[in-house]
Amino acid sequence: MGTPMGVTAPAGFLASSIAGGIKGDGKLDMALVVNEGGQVVPCAATFTANKAAAAPVQVSTVHLRETNGYASAVLLTSGNANAATGAKGISDAEELCSLVARRIGNNYASDTITSHDVLICQTGLIGIPFPIDDVRDRVDSLVDGLGSSREHGELAARAIMTTDKAQKEVYVDGGRYSIGGMAKGAAMLAPNMATMLAVLCTDAGCDPDSLQDVLRAAVNDTFNRISVDGCTSTNDTVVLLANGRAGSVSSDTLYPSVSEACMSLAMQMADDAEGSTKTVLISVEGASSGSDAARAARKVAESQLVQCSLYGEDPYWGRVASELGSSGADFDIDRLSIAYGDILVCRDGVAVDYDRSALERYMHNRSIEIKCSLGLGDGKYQIITTDLSYGYIDENRTTS
Repeated sequence: MGTPMGVTAPAGFLASSIAGGIKGDGKLDMALVVNEGGQVVPCAATFTANKAAAAPVQVSTVHLRETNGYASAVLLTSGNANAATGAKGISDAEELCSLVARRIGNNYASDTITSHDVLICQTGLIGIPFPIDDVRDRVDSLVDGLGSSREHGELAARAIMTTDKAQKEVYVDGGRYSIGGMAKGAAMLAPNMATMLAVLCTDAGCDPDSLQDVLRAAVNDTFNRISVDGCTSTNDTVVLLANGRAGSVSSDTLYPSVSEACMSLAMQMADDAEGSTKTVLISVEGASSGSDAARAARKVAESQLVQCSLYGEDPYWGRVASELGSSGADFDIDRLSIAYGDILVCRDGVAVDYDRSALERYMHNRSIEIKCSLGLGDGKYQIITTDLSYGYIDENRTTS
């Protein structure tokens, strides 16, 4: 059987996927995650900070508010973002939620589930009307195909992909409870969410307010620390469902496991970033404050000059120093140290001797860490980025 993975790993969660006609050519493009039996359970979610939030973000935000933090199901579609589609886009998203709720109610002989109990996530091209006429009649088969097997979860993760090269799944064993999840995302990755969707399920029990606190903190420490290109998308959503089958779990106990699951998915997204050849951890310490450390780290992570040098495997630390100095964080060049991995290249703002052969070997690695010490205080921060390659430009030079 192998290690359980994905959204169906925790007890009591079902998933399904179909070709809904959004992408065409018979490709999987719709997925559904449901608490078995259709009952609502505590649910938490975080959404994009982009003020051009897409229809599914607007609809899911209202639904979660109306239910006071409860949901039964999450519907996901790929191939069309349903963003910048006006009132019709909102209507289409609401209709999909209603269709899912009605079929779940029919299948479980329940008249209590409503459209507000269904959240919706969508991803794909922006500004193109959603093909509701192609999708409407396929919702019933999506609900009817729900199952708890590993394959059900794996195919659901595959159905939400757009430019991703592989599905992204995670499983965390918390002891007496577990967490399973899936995500999509491969570009437009920036702090405050990215062009990404993620659904996490746990059989731990937790009230909605505490669950929201746990998810918000975990997202801030993981997904919000990815910055591939500095672009924040319109549809970004992370959802966490908790059905309580394993019993009540305190938020302090639950947080490390949720954070671990989110970090795994975040790293999988960075590793899959369009055209990237390096996954890079920018670490800043010794800042005068935590906010200064974050400001400095993000400036380096989003520097096209730094990203280009990483693609060229060139440890040009002068570019790193320049970005730190222009970040707006407190800065004193005479206190600055920079290292690639454990190889120090700059101390007190000037170059130092180092083993060039060892550094050349290090720069060939897929995973790179740039360590920066500002020498001013106790503030520290880490952020995940990638290099900037020809492949990224090729992927994004046309509509994608």
